[in-house]
Amino acid sequence: MHYNSLKTRVNLSLVLFFSFLGFLAGSSAAQSVDQETSPNSVYLQKELEELLEKQVSAWNDGKLDKFMDTYWKSPKLTFSSGGKTSFGWQSTLDNYKKGYPTPEKMGKLHFDELDVTRIEANSALVLGNWHLRMSNGQQRDGNFTLVLRKFGDHWKIVHDHSSELKPPAKIDEDAN
Repeated sequence: MHYNSLKTRVNLSLVLFFSFLGFLAGSSAAQSVDQETSPNSVYLQKELEELLEKQVSAWNDGKLDKFMDTYWKSPKLTFSSGGKTSFGWQSTLDNYKKGYPTPEKMGKLHFDELDVTRIEANSALVLGNWHLRMSNGQQRDGNFTLVLRKFGDHWKIVHDHSSELKPPAKIDEDAN
């Protein structure tokens, strides 16, 4: 009889424990939904959109050094594009200067469909699309994922993964 009593207490304890875990999971899910629409998340969205607007403005003015002000000036900055990752602020700037040596070759930049998510108190994730209109009429488009970290009062990009969207390759039906 003692065994059944102990077994019942253990089972009740497990039921209570898992019920509590379910409550916590439901509570944290409700909190994350609240955080997405909270004034803090709206402020974060606006703050990071303004940061990226400054970046676009610097690009469109042909000022790569000013454009790079939004990046973490550290050898630990990472930038991934075209299947390669480079490390460091200076390397990122050098790559931009190689690809866009003059303001005329930089074209006009525009971002849209920005989606901001707070990761922790001092870090955030931004997803978006970029559009580049070149002076020769060429259009280039892509998407990006940015990881930002707040240093004091300033947000900086610590990782940038940008991809160019290529039109689908034509299938040569005669080759089949």
